[in-house]
Amino acid sequence: MGWTTFEVKTHRRAHLLDITEQVAAAVEKARVTEGVCTVYVPHTTAGVTINEGADPDVARDLEKELTRLVPKDGDFAHAEGNSDSHVKTALIGPSCSVPVRDGKLALGRWQAIFLCDWDGPRTRTVE
Repeated sequence: MGWTTFEVKTHRRAHLLDITEQVAAAVEKARVTEGVCTVYVPHTTAGVTINEGADPDVARDLEKELTRLVPKDGDFAHAEGNSDSHVKTALIGPSCSVPVRDGKLALGRWQAIFLCDWDGPRTRTVE
């Protein structure tokens, strides 16, 4: 079994980026046929989630709604100006797990894996 790391570039401050293909390629490269794939983002202002990937409006709705729920200009003590990004990451989480069956990600029909960047645009690492 192998460990694969790849980088992705986000293009907005709040950006849910579909990384399903990159994760599937990592599973194939590692020659995993059965098991669990853990997708992890080693950042404190970005996370990973599984949600609908068929309609890009779903990702945009999540970006918009979490930005509304946790606004950038909230009453935060953290001086860097990105406290909202830390809160959103705490809500989403830094990792997700996907079953692997017959060498393929066993996602549901509409599911996709998203990197959730709340402090972009940046280059993010996915493990």
